[in-house]
Amino acid sequence: MPHRSTRAFIGAAFTALALAGCSSTAPTPPMTTPGLYQSQSKPGATLDRQAAAEMVSEFRRGRGLGPVTLDPALNRMAEAQASAMARDNKLSHETSAGSFKARIAASGYRNGGMWENIGAGHDTLADAFTGWRSSPPHMKNMLQPKASRIGIAAARAPGTRYEVFWAMVLADPNNPRPEVTAAQVNRAIPPFPIGAPGGIYIPAIH
Repeated sequence: MPHRSTRAFIGAAFTALALAGCSSTAPTPPMTTPGLYQSQSKPGATLDRQAAAEMVSEFRRGRGLGPVTLDPALNRMAEAQASAMARDNKLSHETSAGSFKARIAASGYRNGGMWENIGAGHDTLADAFTGWRSSPPHMKNMLQPKASRIGIAAARAPGTRYEVFWAMVLADPNNPRPEVTAAQVNRAIPPFPIGAPGGIYIPAIH
């Protein structure tokens, strides 16, 4: 029975041609791993963010919603959060990078709504997406009707329990809210609870 993180490969066959008493063989293209199934626990791993945006967009289209496009500012937010979780070795919206609301304020990203999914222990983008899709609160985040921008990141944590930490941020860039500073948020918002049994997912609706 295949494991959910089993890698998928795309190969190509070659055809031998026999013409006028001679034959030629087309070279076999190198085997490549689609972005959805590339291991993020390997040194030098690169996350295929475009594949993530397309996957979430297709998921949304199946529910009658519009697609999402990559946003550099949201990629930076996701990268900072994934890196902070890897550094802290902790799956939480409250990390050394700050609470989600504080991070929104510090980013300067003015938006009409922002939602964050986090995860850990998933080796591939496909695995992480399957986990979020199987969790009602995280699925709800990905299906926010007004969300149209996305950022995503994965951070390696070699030698830890989880090996890879994930962060996804979705946003509605319209109808900006009043500007609030990170200092104001930190004074007003108590810390989020930290950790979850087994280190699985922390439901987060923001």
